[in-house]
Amino acid sequence: MACPVNHTVELNPVVLPLDWLLGTWESDEPGEGCFPTIKPFHYTETLNFSHVGQPIINFMFNAFHAETKKPLHRECGFIRMQPGTNRVAFIIAQNSGLVEIEEGELTEQQLSLQSQALARTSFAREPHVQQISRVFQLRPDGRLEQTVSMATDNQALTQHLHITYRRSS
Repeated sequence: MACPVNHTVELNPVVLPLDWLLGTWESDEPGEGCFPTIKPFHYTETLNFSHVGQPIINFMFNAFHAETKKPLHRECGFIRMQPGTNRVAFIIAQNSGLVEIEEGELTEQQLSLQSQALARTSFAREPHVQQISRVFQLRPDGRLEQTVSMATDNQALTQHLHITYRRSS
């Protein structure tokens, strides 16, 4: 039996500055992935940002191989804001076994985040991710842009992903 969900609940005022994220976003063109240790690739992705009236936003990110449509990367978690400030935290679990806390600032309709804590399963594939930075930007044309950079045991912080989305709901 599914838990009932009230879709008419008001957004908690603490996260009101993030209301521009709410809804479902789909990549309008394949995103680009690259890193010095892997072959460049293209992917599509769907983002979903929702709330249940608590002072958090829930999210789920699902990426797929652009040509084969095979499921790739998954992330889910929560977004919190420090009340009365522009400080934002993402609490993220990834299907790769990585769990992270990213913190940063909201400036108008741009979120700039840096990893503050990383944990991984004991059998995570090497090289291990050591740092992540992420920027979300709502563009004037209404599209959402995301750029993710990462550092590993043997690579400095380098852009890894870049993709643009359109709101689908």
